[in-house]
Amino acid sequence: MIKTSVDKRRVCVIGAGTAGLCALKNSLEAGLDAVAYERGTEIGGTWIFSEEMPKDEYDEVHSSMYEGLRTNLPKEVMGYPDYSYPDDITESFITSNQVLEFLRSYAEHFKLKAHIKLQHEVIRVRPRLDDWEVYVWDHSTDTCDPVYYDFVYVCNGHYTEPDLPEVEGLDLFEGNKMHSHLYRKADKFKDARVLIIGAGPSGMDITNHVRLAAKQVFLSHHLSTTPNTAFMGNVTQKPDVKRFTKDGAVFTDGSTESFDHVMFCTGYKYTFPCLSTDVGVQVIDNFVQPLWKHCININHPTMAFVGLPFNVIPTHIFDMQVRFTLKFFTGQRKFPSREQMIADLEQEIGERWGCGVRNQKKAHQMGERQFVYYNELASIAGIENIKPVIHKLMKDCGKKYIFELDTYRSNKYTILDDENFLKNGEAIV
Repeated sequence: MIKTSVDKRRVCVIGAGTAGLCALKNSLEAGLDAVAYERGTEIGGTWIFSEEMPKDEYDEVHSSMYEGLRTNLPKEVMGYPDYSYPDDITESFITSNQVLEFLRSYAEHFKLKAHIKLQHEVIRVRPRLDDWEVYVWDHSTDTCDPVYYDFVYVCNGHYTEPDLPEVEGLDLFEGNKMHSHLYRKADKFKDARVLIIGAGPSGMDITNHVRLAAKQVFLSHHLSTTPNTAFMGNVTQKPDVKRFTKDGAVFTDGSTESFDHVMFCTGYKYTFPCLSTDVGVQVIDNFVQPLWKHCININHPTMAFVGLPFNVIPTHIFDMQVRFTLKFFTGQRKFPSREQMIADLEQEIGERWGCGVRNQKKAHQMGERQFVYYNELASIAGIENIKPVIHKLMKDCGKKYIFELDTYRSNKYTILDDENFLKNGEAIV
């Protein structure tokens, strides 16, 4: 394909969820010709609630939303830097449907709909000499054609492919086995005995839902700090499962329990089924590599991945990664050499492993490191950093799902300015 000097550089955005909408909006504002492909019938990605279940073992269910879900972060940190939740929503911890409505309003406000192709699934992305060949399947016409782009944003999310641990004897267990990805309602566990594995945000929240219907819930985890379940009368905490039996499990402390259901709240795998092998990115034990600053494909720097880091402020990090990469895509900044990007990656991984945790599954985990990361992106690309008030507010509400699950969603936050906020009407220093 020959490009003339008057041609706009073209951007392919894969997915129209929180990350994809942000990539589309910022690309258009940067003067690029951008299109977002969404395989579903509406925008919103994982925030779309659906009771859909797999039709067979090969079928894939996209959404992980369940009935009664409320966010575990306040809406005050869930908006985009240039588009906040409306003031008429008084609660801070909101429903999944309110998040979905917000994403729709974001798309409407920035006039994104004309640039979104619904029911269009990207099935293959392949690098060429100086651009990308993208095969798009139009589900409405059942046709598949190649389109060519200068840049690709991979925004397909990572809450679709469950990550199930290998535990001895699981095949022997005769009860019901499921991942939280397919959990929708608590009533299927009425009067049952349930084992829930994992005490992250979803594990704790689902435990709190299920215990209202179930006869007994066992919460298995290996957290160093004990979560607060004092308000959950029928929940018993257990260590890791050593092995499953026909009707239950033996735990690492030697205790045994019997139960009817086991639910794995054990996270998800990063998967990119549409990317050809010559894209030059691989996933090894949930470590997507080689990427520069967790987003740029080092082997083909005109491709960026948005939203891989976890334990972060999702919407803000999506927006920041997009603005960071656009500085390079538009030529305002020049990429370091491939050798320098590899050296940067190796240095960061060395620092992570140096902290005593040689676990590739945590290669994209941020936590407190996220603010160092934001500073790096802002400094390297000369972009606006996340406002200090967002940092402060995040520190105030961090880990509340473990210690204050029964009360923390009643807190109400109000952002006063770039530095200060109120919590339940009181200033927090």
